[in-house]
Amino acid sequence: MSLRVFVVAGEPSGDRLGGALMAGLRTLKADVEFAGIGGALMQEQGLVSQFPMAELSVMGIAEVLPKYRHLKRRIRETADAVIAAKPDVLITIDSPDFCLRVAKIVKEHSDIRTVHYVAPSVWAWRPKRAGKMARCIDHVLALLPFEPPYMEAAGMRCDFVGHPVVAEPPATANDIQRFRELYGLDNAPFLLALPGSRRSEVGRLAPVFGAALREFVLKHPEFRIVVPAAGPVADLVREELQSWPVATVILDPTNLSVDEMKLHKRAAFAGADLALAASGTVSLELAAARTPMVIAYKFNWLTWQMMKRMALIDTATLVNLVTDTRVVPECLGPDCQPQNIFLELERVLQTPKAQQDAMALTMQSLGEGGAAPGTRAAQAILAAL
Repeated sequence: MSLRVFVVAGEPSGDRLGGALMAGLRTLKADVEFAGIGGALMQEQGLVSQFPMAELSVMGIAEVLPKYRHLKRRIRETADAVIAAKPDVLITIDSPDFCLRVAKIVKEHSDIRTVHYVAPSVWAWRPKRAGKMARCIDHVLALLPFEPPYMEAAGMRCDFVGHPVVAEPPATANDIQRFRELYGLDNAPFLLALPGSRRSEVGRLAPVFGAALREFVLKHPEFRIVVPAAGPVADLVREELQSWPVATVILDPTNLSVDEMKLHKRAAFAGADLALAASGTVSLELAAARTPMVIAYKFNWLTWQMMKRMALIDTATLVNLVTDTRVVPECLGPDCQPQNIFLELERVLQTPKAQQDAMALTMQSLGEGGAAPGTRAAQAILAAL
């Protein structure tokens, strides 16, 4: 009998999780049908997205408000599609402001089993979310080993499945050399600049990153700057970088296949000497490559004021959290200024080892060397059905 799965992701990191999960389900279950919303990686596994996932890639309280009516309409459309499809399971992936609203409507009108992939960070802020989530979610798949007790205490089944970043194949020395030749980097050291995967992020961070990197390159003229651009924001990245006062190499996915872009990005992450990145999942990708980093993020003023009042932790970077250290410096909110970022880049460049040791411990804690997280997530879903 065919397994019918409705799966919803709202941003690139969720698409990555969804793609790996769908591949795991296909491996374990010969006859599986997918419907839902996702990006390129989920579409590679056979999903026909009901509408472009990029419509949902909005972060921050103030950023969501102008698009609220449109998002509310999409929530209703998605929930109606789930109810009409009557799948064996609804799997929502991250993007809780969208996904959990969909799950709530589905639960109000059906007994469809609901799984949410990525536990909400109740250990970081808004701890009451677990209880509210339990009203519409049956099963949670957690990326971090310390999360299941929070979810189980609220009445949900929760399985730690590991983070998919640990399953990514590492770039080889040959991959890195070919990457250098392809982009004309020769043997020069290079710094990765990663200003985000959402348009709002790139718009806020690109000017700050450009100013900080101007100072860095003035002191280190031997360094090249490489900017991997996420597909949904590639056009904006190209536009923003025209005003940067430093020369850059852009990894533009526009004319590359998904596999080619993956290979180039892996080689860039593994070959880089240093990175400046927006806060988010990318910090774990850098940690997997053992690339020392500085994290920076500039929020809308209202979003920052609300978040800092609700925060239960003093860091936004998982390497710091998992290892209970603060070896990855952060320039967040009002501290996201070019001079602060430049000084932190200087410090990390001089003393990278403590970060790299913490990165190795983080990857071990997240499941490096074990079964692929996508497979573990699929096993957990099938075991609970």
